[in-house]
Amino acid sequence: MFGTLLRTNKTTNPQTSPYATGADFCRVFKEDMNRLYLLSFLLTGNHAIAEKCFVRGFEDSAKGNPVFKEWAESWARRTIIQNAIQMIRPLPTRDGASSSASERSGGDASSEPTEISQVVELPAFERFAFVMSVLEHYSDQECSLLLGCRRGQVGEARTLALNLLAKSGERLSKLVSITSGRRGYETACQQLTPVAL
Repeated sequence: MFGTLLRTNKTTNPQTSPYATGADFCRVFKEDMNRLYLLSFLLTGNHAIAEKCFVRGFEDSAKGNPVFKEWAESWARRTIIQNAIQMIRPLPTRDGASSSASERSGGDASSEPTEISQVVELPAFERFAFVMSVLEHYSDQECSLLLGCRRGQVGEARTLALNLLAKSGERLSKLVSITSGRRGYETACQQLTPVAL
């Protein structure tokens, strides 16, 4: 009787891992493909680089450090941000801003909706500071650690980006609402120039 009780416990209480598996990340990248690609594009400003960033983000998420299942989506977004930083290497100038025209995107923004193209056309460092802190809600401390700069430089870059984007305040609020939820991301992605992934 004692042996039967033990066998019953083993079959009725299967333990599942609290950690995300490769299959969990496949699901996240499949369900949020548009949203994650939009994040890649907003950061990189170039469709070809955004595609590479998206694919590397998926690969790194699936084979990276174990994370809790509940964190799989935020971890996927973080790996995309980290890959975009490695690919673009946005750096502030000595005065805290990277406002040279040479650091602007490679021209992929001209066919995009205005609110997306305005972000993509920002100088690289300001674009990263804006996307990470305003759209992705990273703290200045998190941004500075990921970007390898001082917290003050993140704040200065975000302020400059907001000033550049404030010329069309209605579109800025639309962009913030687009990125704050899944439905908004899907709407923006439907307007985004299609790219074969």
